Amino acid sequence: MGLRQDGISIAASKDQVKKPDPDAAVKISLGKIKNKFIVMSGKGGVGKTSISVNLSIALANKGFKVGLMDVDLHGPDIPRMLGLSSMLDLDKDRKLVPASYSENLKAVSIESLSINKDDAIIWRGPVKYSAIRQFVSDVAWGELDFLIIDSPPGTGDEPLTVAQIVTGAKAIIVTTPQEVSLADVRKSISFCRTLKMEIFGIIENMSGFVCPHCNKELDLFGTGGGEKTARDAGIDFLGRIPFDRGMVSCGDAGISFQEKHADSAVTKVFGEITDRMSTLISG
Repeated sequence: MGLRQDGISIAASKDQVKKPDPDAAVKISLGKIKNKFIVMSGKGGVGKTSISVNLSIALANKGFKVGLMDVDLHGPDIPRMLGLSSMLDLDKDRKLVPASYSENLKAVSIESLSINKDDAIIWRGPVKYSAIRQFVSDVAWGELDFLIIDSPPGTGDEPLTVAQIVTGAKAIIVTTPQEVSLADVRKSISFCRTLKMEIFGIIENMSGFVCPHCNKELDLFGTGGGEKTARDAGIDFLGRIPFDRGMVSCGDAGISFQEKHADSAVTKVFGEITDRMSTLISG
């Protein structure tokens, strides 16, 4: 299975084994996944993909089996942030084998199916729906404790498709403290409630910055807005992640921030958030 720029499957030829019913394949795949989360943001530039990557790494470090699905089809950054550069293979059942970051973490992205990583993905809604559906039904995810889905900003085709296909998915909404971001977060909350998607909580990213020269904390984008929005909406507030320059350099280099900066405030917050997610695993 693969996808061309026109969105048509590179499917098996007529003499190959017929694939099962797509609805059945989706149900079978999702039935092996205990918890599904979609990481959303009302606007771009709030660090949503960094959050998705670091939540996945933190969960995997706790011993959970984690899948990371990149449905930001026009701006897929997951492979680069995880340092994954190889193309995806097919298994004996003609399903895509996710790229392996570690023993417990594997990922799928449209970039891992593109020969030229800089080619633009020029797709309309129905094609994007088909691609995301195949990311569920035609990928050999296997048994997972968590599936983390990184979506593009806004309330368009991709998060809508996830809401329709990935039954039981919970939303984690990412914001920065300033009002322009919070206004868009309120739209994301409305989106989830309209579609009856459970909101697991809100994360406030880039919340404060400790100057490396004077050690004073500077509120570059303000602080506390995400917590107030969560409180006003009756939603759990999951935590504040401070701005750290190391997140940028590690993301660009495709290395784990949490491994390199194990004692940082950022790593501590990701640990606390994933502790809360871990309570969903019984036993």
